[in-house]
Amino acid sequence: MTSTVPNAVEHADAQQPPITMFGPDFPYAYDDFLAHPAGLGQIPATEHGTEVAVIGGGLSGIVAAYELMKMGLKPVVYEADQIGGRLRTVGFEGCDDSLTAEMGAMRFPPSSTALQHYIDLVGLQTRPFPNPLAEATPSTVVDLKGESHYAETIDDLPQVYRDVAEAWGRCLEEGADFSDMNRALRERDVPRIREIWSRLVEKLDNQTFYGFLCDSEAFKSFRHREIFGQVGFGTGGWDTDFPNSILEILRVVYTEADDHHRGIVGGSQQLPLRLWEREPQKIVHWSLGTSLASLHEGREPRPAVTRLHRTAGNRITVTDARGDIRTYQAAIFTAQSWMLLSKIQCDDSLFPIDHWTAIERTHYMESSKLFVPVDRPFWLDKDEETGRDVMSMTLTDRMTRGTYLLDDGPDKPAVICLSYTWCDDSLKWLPLSANERMEVMLKSLGEIYPKVDIRKHIIGNPVTVSWENEPYFMGAFKANLPGHYRYQRRLFTHFMQDRLPEDKRGIFLAGDDISWTAGWAEGAIQTALNAVWGVMHHLGGTTDPTNPGPGDVYDEIAPVELPED
Repeated sequence: MTSTVPNAVEHADAQQPPITMFGPDFPYAYDDFLAHPAGLGQIPATEHGTEVAVIGGGLSGIVAAYELMKMGLKPVVYEADQIGGRLRTVGFEGCDDSLTAEMGAMRFPPSSTALQHYIDLVGLQTRPFPNPLAEATPSTVVDLKGESHYAETIDDLPQVYRDVAEAWGRCLEEGADFSDMNRALRERDVPRIREIWSRLVEKLDNQTFYGFLCDSEAFKSFRHREIFGQVGFGTGGWDTDFPNSILEILRVVYTEADDHHRGIVGGSQQLPLRLWEREPQKIVHWSLGTSLASLHEGREPRPAVTRLHRTAGNRITVTDARGDIRTYQAAIFTAQSWMLLSKIQCDDSLFPIDHWTAIERTHYMESSKLFVPVDRPFWLDKDEETGRDVMSMTLTDRMTRGTYLLDDGPDKPAVICLSYTWCDDSLKWLPLSANERMEVMLKSLGEIYPKVDIRKHIIGNPVTVSWENEPYFMGAFKANLPGHYRYQRRLFTHFMQDRLPEDKRGIFLAGDDISWTAGWAEGAIQTALNAVWGVMHHLGGTTDPTNPGPGDVYDEIAPVELPED
């Protein structure tokens, strides 16, 4: 098990089919779609070379642009900051280039099967990520209310932690048919998935995560709920998610998105950067050797978009930060949704009014991280008195909350993520500089590890991020509140534009916060592929009959539709 509070059923053995993170809302096999030799579809030859605006150069935008290029279209990518979006890998000034920090996405579950397609495509490698009590984590310390517990497995923790683990399993089983849904997802049994999920959406849409726990007899103890919030399952404490919809949490646990994580060797930002430069061997219209980079002047994306409006012929007209104005038959918007409300001048006519409402109601989680480079993985040293590691992956109720230890071998420089926090815990850091944050963190960790002088091992300046303070993000990722299911459904299904009035078509929403699985790179890719299908269909294209796209099978697997009376 990789989690301090494990899932309700054991993970599948090698003989069972692997689970994929397509989720219960829209059980479409994106991994099969990508792997099919027929490709994702084709457009009429008369549309070859047609420009399509792709706004946002994060993973979703780059995947969408890459697949549109392969079809023979000419994607024009706009990016306000840097290619990668929330796949942001940074180095440390004056340190070896091999030392990197993942400021955004840093760990990816095996159930992210569409993501894995692109990781393999560009030749990247992954390795186990050292989550709490993961097999790749030598040791974990849980420090709550001033009391520390050292553990290599969950059995090393006091009985109360195992009681909490058992309570979470019972809670999921009794309140959310966990085993049944997990099995249906693994077997890709769409009728059964829809049967279970339809009932749960109607029953639980108005319920918070915390309310779901409180309604369970297994969690009648406040102490158990408190420990669960502070320690959680998989990646650590989940109390910052307590106000969110329980449906968001169920999507994570059903698809094992919080288990067996892997990191990308050399940094996650390499994925969109390599796709930007990649020259596909199978491409329509363009000559071999064409890449997204080569289709852009100076091999760079165009600058930030400042205005979006509709013009004659139902075209989408884009104004960028240099004042350049271009008009397109189709556009894909993959940037953070709130940008449409604040940074970009938009016509109301871009979207139906109920979609504008859904965009405005999107709820974002704050998140902060701080990393420091160190001379070596000193945490593997043994304490002479106890024989234990002198420092461990740490979960605590102190300011740091989660501390991760990242190394590339015993004799090489290494990196510590001194703190990874969300929501209120993240806002506590917001006014502080990187060095001020580091001082508070070192003080907190010094109280847990009084014998360890972390400071003497630090070989460079800290790097930090607070995503809520990033001007082109304003938050780390979307997380629906109770009652937001209807809003999310509108945004996710926006690619099905035959259902929209003609004067509301042509611009397609995509990206992490449009997906059902926000906070995971897999969701960014899935919505990119939806938008690619939407653009292809909009321009008169079709998929191969042997490889139907998400829009072709939409009526069979459409997300549950709740009444909007």
